[in-house]
Formats: sequence, C-alpha cells, structure tokens
Amino acid sequence: MTLRAVFIIFTCLYLSACGKSEQASTSNQWQYINYWASWCKPCIEEIPEFNQLAKDLKGKAKVFAVNFDGIKGEQLQNQAKKIGIDFILLENDPSQTMTHTIPSVLPSTYIYTPDGKLHKTLVGPQTVESLKAAIQ
Repeated sequence: MTLRAVFIIFTCLYLSACGKSEQASTSNQWQYINYWASWCKPCIEEIPEFNQLAKDLKGKAKVFAVNFDGIKGEQLQNQAKKIGIDFILLENDPSQTMTHTIPSVLPSTYIYTPDGKLHKTLVGPQTVESLKAAIQ
C-alpha cells in the first residue's frame, strides 16, 4: 500500500470519527475546512454561505466547520446551533492529520482536492461564488 493510500484511509477514518452525523471521505470529493469562532463577526456572517455551499455541492464536496477555540461537546453544539451551522461540525481539529496549520487569521478556509492534497487557502469572509470559484 502506498503512503498516499495510507494517508487517504487515515484521513477518512479520522474525519468520519469526528463529524456530527455524516462521514467524511477524500474519495472523489472536494473538502472545505472552515475555521470559525463565536466572537468572530465575519465568521458568523459567512456561515449561511457555507450552508448553501454544502447544499449546492452535495455529492461533490464535503464542508466541515472547526471551532478555532477548541471547544467541544455540548458547548460546541450550542454555539454551532446558535450561529446556524448546518454543515458537518468537527470536534477535533484536523490540522494534525491534514497538511495545513492552525490559522492565525479568522475566518480561514482550507480546500482539499478529492485525492487529499491542499488546493487552496482562503482568508477572510467568503461567498458561495468565491468558494465555488476556488475549485474551478
């Protein structure tokens, strides 16, 4: 088994174990990993854009939310609900297993190709259009 195959399998297992209800997969799907915080106004303002993106790209991309402050459990669920996150919420930061670092600016979004390679890093608030354009 190649190192690349091991990476893809490990990433799938790691992300699927952390998600709210859906399973993540690096196979044939783009991945958007969005970092947010409840105190970050631009983060909150872009949440509806990510909700729409997740609906628009269902089957083509997975959209993940990662809390910058590292909160977990019920507190995380409550904050996510309060600001309206309808896409996959991760309790564990995937930066340890992916090829990106924890962002120093919020909001930040990391986009991975279907084969698990970091494609683009977007900093600042995004729109559905800018998010879709990033994978074209």
